[in-house]
Amino acid sequence: MASLMFTAIGLMSGTSLDGVDAALIRTDGEKVERTDHCITVPYDGQLRKNLHSVINKKSSMEKGELYELIEEVEEEVTLRHVQAVRQLLLKAGLTPKNIDIIGFHGQTIDHRPEQQTSWQIGDGNKLAKMTGINVVNNFRAADLKAGGQGAPLVPVYHAALVKELPKPLVFVNIGGVANVTYISDDGIESIMAFDTGPGNALIDDWMLQNMGLHCDTDGNLARSGEVSKELLSSFMDNQYFKDLPPKSLDRNQFSDVIKQLEAAGVSAAQGAATLAAFTVESIVASKAFFKQEPKAWYICGGGRHNAIIMEGLARRLEAKVFPVEEIGLNGDSLEAECFGYLAMRSMRKLPITFQNTTGIKMSSATGGVFCPAGTAPAA
Repeated sequence: MASLMFTAIGLMSGTSLDGVDAALIRTDGEKVERTDHCITVPYDGQLRKNLHSVINKKSSMEKGELYELIEEVEEEVTLRHVQAVRQLLLKAGLTPKNIDIIGFHGQTIDHRPEQQTSWQIGDGNKLAKMTGINVVNNFRAADLKAGGQGAPLVPVYHAALVKELPKPLVFVNIGGVANVTYISDDGIESIMAFDTGPGNALIDDWMLQNMGLHCDTDGNLARSGEVSKELLSSFMDNQYFKDLPPKSLDRNQFSDVIKQLEAAGVSAAQGAATLAAFTVESIVASKAFFKQEPKAWYICGGGRHNAIIMEGLARRLEAKVFPVEEIGLNGDSLEAECFGYLAMRSMRKLPITFQNTTGIKMSSATGGVFCPAGTAPAA
């Protein structure tokens, strides 16, 4: 007997700090029916600025002032997610009654797995009450409690999407941080996943600092600069790239790289080129941990829009490198879709993390916290 399919909304706001992605899927927590219904609600400049202040924990801020700011920012982040749900429902021609569950990741402001902590702000109960839809959030806590890294969470969704494709293959998600999912034919518990290194975050921070822009559109500035091979070599000498997976990163783990670029006196273009090359080389380094050479690499996340990164990956990997659109997926909505899928897996007590993806001390674990719906007020 076929299992019942449910309608889920997934919400994701990543380490790039650019906004909320929302996507609608049909799923039973195992099978997936994707839809074309997805949107992005951008963060405004002030919210981005406040998030940067929270994440960087500026030394000029007193602890009380910092926590007051966190409360303020959490309220804003939650309201942006409410807005995203309402806009997505409007686009899809649906009402809250048509939705069975929302998967709400929240906004990561701190990730220190070595201390068994990962902090995502966003009020799941408020989101449930304001939308009138049941919510699952706090996906990382159970994994951390079981001795895992709490990240990455997307691999089980990647595996669900590519059951029919030739393997082994690799998904690369280039968000603020970059991560890989290596999938073979050996079953779900053999998936390997880990954060490879910086994605877009360092490039975005460099662009904001030097050009007053939020990103290097299409990699245009990087294309006009020359990579500092000396600096790139020193960046790649970091112990993290030698550590065995599973492993994961905080957004600011490599923030000293920006200081090194500044100390070296490189131009804005040279810095952008070197940081793009750093993202490429750290992804290339992930190959050392795979059992077999992948047949193809599929790229998702905002980094696939950076032509310099994509060209660099194709050149350095010497393999088939495609944006995920090549296999009919949407690289901008994939992570949001994932959290709708994880919410349904959580409801069915199915595993969402595995020993080879997060390093938990058991073969697999479920996760997530249920927040019951309220009666949604008029939009």
